[in-house]
Amino acid sequence: MPMPLNDTPSNDTTNRANPAVTNRSLSALRFAAAAALLGMAAFLSVAPTKFVASARAAEPFNEEQKAAIGAVVKDYLLKNPELIIEVQSALEAKMEKEQAEKLKAFMADHAKSIYRGANASVAGNPDGDITVVEFFDYNCGYCKRGMPEIQKLIENDNRVRVVFKELPILSKGSDEAAHAALAAKRQGKYWEFHQAMMSTKGQANEASALKVAENLGLDIAKFKADMKSNEVTGEIDEMKSLAKNMGISGTPHFLVGDKSIPGAPEDLHNQLEGLVADFRKSGCGYC
Repeated sequence: MPMPLNDTPSNDTTNRANPAVTNRSLSALRFAAAAALLGMAAFLSVAPTKFVASARAAEPFNEEQKAAIGAVVKDYLLKNPELIIEVQSALEAKMEKEQAEKLKAFMADHAKSIYRGANASVAGNPDGDITVVEFFDYNCGYCKRGMPEIQKLIENDNRVRVVFKELPILSKGSDEAAHAALAAKRQGKYWEFHQAMMSTKGQANEASALKVAENLGLDIAKFKADMKSNEVTGEIDEMKSLAKNMGISGTPHFLVGDKSIPGAPEDLHNQLEGLVADFRKSGCGYC
């Protein structure tokens, strides 16, 4: 799953549960519990009317009755906790379906700009027949975990095109690194810079970006100026707005055609390779 908005970056990708999964699951669990309680309460509030004369309107519950209903619902859920999991699963499935529908609707109107934008940061074959898009943050541990899978995809497929979209949501350092990447692009070194930053240990920020820029032999004066330019800031703002409109709030998030892969699953390369192959067969006029 993708890493959510958070002010504390992490590079731990092996021993810690994915925070997006944890936060989303906890939120869904709380919502599921509340929904179950409300549902049970609503049922109990309506049920008595089924058994009274039709001419008699149901009277509102007093505080004592409400407390009794709450106790019944709580007791039932404690004895049947699997119901919470069922509600949670249904809620997550509903949320994923809604996200997919929102994505498809937006893609129908903006696909060409998403995949074939004039200022795109591209790796692989710039004239490739199928484009993979990744929204990422340089301080996202899951983005770093997925990086070798992207490199493998590019190495094994000389017709694939990969577009990277900065989505610096984790920290001030993430924003600095994003500006630095686009500054490196203006010297023709985006892919080299991107790979180096993704393999850098510790916090990604202006200081670490400057070290990478120096190692790549970039013009540092121009690099610093471009980092602070309105043009670079505007490009990042556009990518943030694009992600927001698509309902993307975490990183990494991959797009191929009208399909998406949130997060960095263990079989990321296989999933991306499969989607690329599918769209090659079916055709994709914009990706």
